[in-house]
Amino acid sequence: MRAGVRPVMPARNDHAQDDPFTMQVSDVRLADPRERIAAYVSLTKPRIVLLAAFCALIGMLLGADGSVPIETMVSGLAGISLLAGAGFAFNCLVERSVDALMSRTRARPSARGQVSAVGAIAFAGALGGIGAWVLYVHVNALTMWLTLATFVGYAVIYTVLLKPATPQNIVIGGASGAMPPVLGWAAVADQVTAPALVLFLIIFVWTPPHFWALALYRVEDYRRSGLPMLPVTHGQQFTRLQILLYTLLLVATSLLPYLIRMSGPVYLVSALVLGGVFLFYAWQLYRRYSDSLARKTFGYSIFYLAALFGALLVDHYV
Repeated sequence: MRAGVRPVMPARNDHAQDDPFTMQVSDVRLADPRERIAAYVSLTKPRIVLLAAFCALIGMLLGADGSVPIETMVSGLAGISLLAGAGFAFNCLVERSVDALMSRTRARPSARGQVSAVGAIAFAGALGGIGAWVLYVHVNALTMWLTLATFVGYAVIYTVLLKPATPQNIVIGGASGAMPPVLGWAAVADQVTAPALVLFLIIFVWTPPHFWALALYRVEDYRRSGLPMLPVTHGQQFTRLQILLYTLLLVATSLLPYLIRMSGPVYLVSALVLGGVFLFYAWQLYRRYSDSLARKTFGYSIFYLAALFGALLVDHYV
């Protein structure tokens, strides 16, 4: 998916520490306990945690030999969600100065100084510790270790090492975001088999076109931040081509559940229709770009993943 295109690297923002917005909000504190609680909760990125929990639930339901025990389901989803929230809280802490420079993220409590660094670390540590304990005691050790590895992959490898260093950060770091269905599968099966890895592969290939569509219409944000996102380093046209190519690969990858007899015709038809619409968006984005179309592509990509996994579940029970 790569081409020999000379990167156009963003100019370094050597004055990020002196950004007026950052300096104005660096001492903001919340006196109202309810507002403070809401600020800490927002660090966990609840909507993304819900999507991760949904994908983990799909993994559980598909990996179970029969029905899923209620304790395993509740404990598994709770532990996975808590560790996911811990990873996002740590991400907000590490990127607080960068978030303050971007219109999309500068309202985050960490960027506004509403949550201290010590408070964010303690909060993330508590969430992660409780989540790991729940998984170890009430689910199984395999799920705990896999979820901890996912936390390290996202919070450290992606956030600290990859994101500020390479425009391929989303591609490589997407492995962490693709883990929830594998974690759900491991929670009920106490092993990771080929079908679980297929679910992982679908999300892994889905991540680049999903995120790069967002990066296209938020390119000025990323340029100000100094992060080497693909539209900044390689330009809009190259990014649009990558979205198209990855979407083609995604449509092919989405057929694997049917090809390995993990699913039947209901899923096959759904995957072809959903993939066809995604491919149409990617093609239109490549031919005639607009911020509005990039927003629609990004929005559809979220619907696509939820609908695809929902179709897989329906097919499984039908």
